[in-house]
Amino acid sequence: MPAGLVISAPASGVGKTTLTLALARAWRNRGLHVQCFKSGPDYIDPAFHAAATGRASVNVDSWAMDRGTIAHLVGRGTDADVVLAEGSMGLFDGVAARGVSGTGATADIAEMLGWPVLLVIDPSGQAQTAAAIAAGLRDYRAGVRLAGVVLNRVASPRHEDLVRRALNDAGIAVFGALPRHAEISLPKRHLGLVQAEEQAEIGKLIDEAARFVAEHVDLDAVLGSAASWSPQPAANGMNVTPPGQRIALARDAAFSFIYPHMLEAWRAAGAEISIFSPLADEAPDASADVCWLPGGYPELHAGTIAANARFRGGLRAFADTRPVHGECGGYMVLGTALTDADGIRHEMTGLLGLETSFAKRRMHLGYRLAALAAPMPGHQIGARLRGHEFHYSTIVAQPDTPLAVVHDATGAVIAETGSRRGLATGTFFHLIAEDR
Repeated sequence: MPAGLVISAPASGVGKTTLTLALARAWRNRGLHVQCFKSGPDYIDPAFHAAATGRASVNVDSWAMDRGTIAHLVGRGTDADVVLAEGSMGLFDGVAARGVSGTGATADIAEMLGWPVLLVIDPSGQAQTAAAIAAGLRDYRAGVRLAGVVLNRVASPRHEDLVRRALNDAGIAVFGALPRHAEISLPKRHLGLVQAEEQAEIGKLIDEAARFVAEHVDLDAVLGSAASWSPQPAANGMNVTPPGQRIALARDAAFSFIYPHMLEAWRAAGAEISIFSPLADEAPDASADVCWLPGGYPELHAGTIAANARFRGGLRAFADTRPVHGECGGYMVLGTALTDADGIRHEMTGLLGLETSFAKRRMHLGYRLAALAAPMPGHQIGARLRGHEFHYSTIVAQPDTPLAVVHDATGAVIAETGSRRGLATGTFFHLIAEDR
C-alpha cells in the first residue's frame, strides 16, 4: 500500500522543490517506486519530478478540478511505494473565492487525500519564531495534519539547536536540518525555474541533492510519517475532448508549457500527437487536422522565430484550412509582432492581430474562468474553461474578435479575452480543465 505525503512550506522560495526531488531520488536509490504530483498550476515542476523518479508527474488543482478528476489523476500512484505531492506557495495560500473543489491551496489536497504535511522551514533571520510559525500552520485548519519539519538553510549548529529546541517544545518533530549548500540550487528565470529539459546536468544536481539530504535528514523517519493510502476508485476520468484526431504540437525550449495531464487525456481519448519544433524551423505536420502552440519562452527566442521562414510559412498555410490554437506564448507567436525585453520588435506569424511587448514588463498571474464566445479546437461556443495565466507581456494591440469572456478567480472581468480570426484562436491562459 502506498505511503502519501505532502511537501509544503510557509511561503514560496523556501526549498520545496529541492527537498521533493532529493527525497524522491534518495528513496528511488533505495529501490522504492516513487510517484510525484504537483499541487496547483505550476507547469514546470512536473518535468523535474519525472527526472527524479523516472515516472511522469501531473498537476492536481482544487480550484480547477473536481474530486473525481483529482482521484483519477492520483490513481497512478497505486503501484508506487511512496507518493509525494509538492505544494505551491504557502500551505494555505489559494484564491479568495472557492473553485470546483477548493481554493487551489495545497492544504485542500492534503485534506482531500488524507496525507500529512512535511513542512520545509527556512529559519533565516529568526530562531524560536520558526517554531511559532510551524505551530500556527499545524493548528490553522482542522483536517490538515502536520507530519513534521525539515529545516533549510540553517546558519550554524547553534542556530539549529535553538530552532530544534523550540520545535521540540511545541511538540513538532524535526526530521533534519540542511545547511546552506549552493551546489543544489536550481537556476531560475522570470517565470520560475529554468526548465528541466534545458539543464544538461539536472541528473547530477538531483543526485547531489539526494546525497546531501540523505546526510542531514532521517529518511526512515520521514517515510514513517507518511500515511498509508488506499486510492479510491475514481468516479470519472478527465472527460476531455481532444482538439483533433491528429494534433501537430509545437514542442521545444520556446513552446513547452502545457499541462502533462492534458496531453495524457488527449491520447487516452484516442488522439495522436505529432511533435514539431518551431525553433528548428519545422512546420506542423501536414497530415494533422489541428495545430496547437503551447506557452513557453518565445520572448527569449523571438529573433529566431521571426527568422524561421519555413515554420512561419508552414503555419500560415496550415491555418488556411485547419484550426490553429496558441496558449500564452503560443498566442503571442500567432500575433503580428512581439517586442522583446531590449525593445526590439520582431515580426511573428500574423495569424492574429495581437501585438505584445516585454519592454515594460507587467506580471499577469492568476486563475481564469472563460466562457467561450466563439469556438476553439475541442470546445464549442458557451463552453466554460478553467485555466491559469502567468506572463509578463503587455498587450499593445488585441484587435480581433474576442474569443471569450474571461473572469479571474474573484469573478472580475479581465481584458485578456483571447482572440479569433479565421481558423486561428489564442488565449493568454493555459487550459487545465473544462467546467462541468
